[in-house]
Amino acid sequence: MNVLIVYAHPESRSFNGAMKDAAAVTLRSLGHEVTVSDLYAMAFDPVVGAGDFTGERVDGDFLSVAREQTRAYESNTLAADIVAEQHKLERADLVILQFPMWWFGVPAILKGWADRVFARGFAYASGRKYDTGMFRGKTAMVATTTGTSADTYAPDGVDGDILAVLWPVHNGLLRYTGFDVLPPFVAYMPGRVGQAGREAYLDDYRLRLRNVTRTPPLFFHPAEDYGPNERLKPGVKARSAVQRNF
Repeated sequence: MNVLIVYAHPESRSFNGAMKDAAAVTLRSLGHEVTVSDLYAMAFDPVVGAGDFTGERVDGDFLSVAREQTRAYESNTLAADIVAEQHKLERADLVILQFPMWWFGVPAILKGWADRVFARGFAYASGRKYDTGMFRGKTAMVATTTGTSADTYAPDGVDGDILAVLWPVHNGLLRYTGFDVLPPFVAYMPGRVGQAGREAYLDDYRLRLRNVTRTPPLFFHPAEDYGPNERLKPGVKARSAVQRNF
């Protein structure tokens, strides 16, 4: 299996760095090929702009990102740093997004990586989303850390259900483009659990990775559960992290 770890933390000695290293060692020991995109070390540019398109533009006077991405992908004129990451995604059977939870979301550099690399034409297109997404057959997983406890991210916690917090990544990025999405691995407030607690987290993460090919994915409603208005059909019980019936 080919694995891509997209790592977004500015400090290599952080616990996120330890998780990234543990994942790479564990997966390689199982015979998998592992590639790491260390976004900060790469100085990856997270800002979408006209420089993403090196060929003739659809409209040189008005920047429509979706139109220009489609044209550039089809004509092989996307910027070289984007193409390099797209090649990694193409090869990957499993993608792990490793990041700290900042302001209830991913660090800006990882969001920008998605904005630029998940280009229209490459990652999605008309009629190619969710069940028919471009990355159908691939698997993805979030591995993250938080600054607060598991209780705060419980369904009745002050920060909200962790699956609801991660919905924009799980559904809006990964499932939208066709991935099967595994349950996240979350290390809650590793900075406050002591060395023994951090070692326990790493042991649990290694175990998760050893069983990654046998882990059932999260549930997302299939296309047939939705009506023509793209809302759940009457009688279909909402089962996702954030959807609910009225």
